[in-house]
Amino acid sequence: MDSKKLALLCREFAENRKAENVVVLDVRKISSITDYFVIASGSSEPHLRAIVDEITDCLREDHGVRARATDGNIRASWQVMDFFDVIVHVMRQDVRNHYDLEGLWGDAPQILPKPAKAKAPGKVAKAKTAKPKAKGKKKPATK
Repeated sequence: MDSKKLALLCREFAENRKAENVVVLDVRKISSITDYFVIASGSSEPHLRAIVDEITDCLREDHGVRARATDGNIRASWQVMDFFDVIVHVMRQDVRNHYDLEGLWGDAPQILPKPAKAKAPGKVAKAKTAKPKAKGKKKPATK
């Protein structure tokens, strides 16, 4: 799997667990360490754990991808998962504000999510309904 697809999957899985302010930074031109950083915030220890578990479990089960290394822990309010070409940071918002990774890597362009497709205004989908069965005798077949 290419690194950009992996980074976007990490964002998607983090968002599945309602991660806050998920950012994907393209650091290929400014770092030899990795290609992408994914940075996500959670509001509590259980929330952080849910985000980390969703990313690791979905990548392992659905794509056969495992983190090469992990560092930190949920109790420290910051966990890092190293997928070699993608490094994922999951942290509480106050810790994220303190370390300011987006500011540190401010020269890196962000990979923005694709906008959700909106329904055209004024168009309402019609519900499919089953046709009622006709009551009475059946008409004889004609030859």
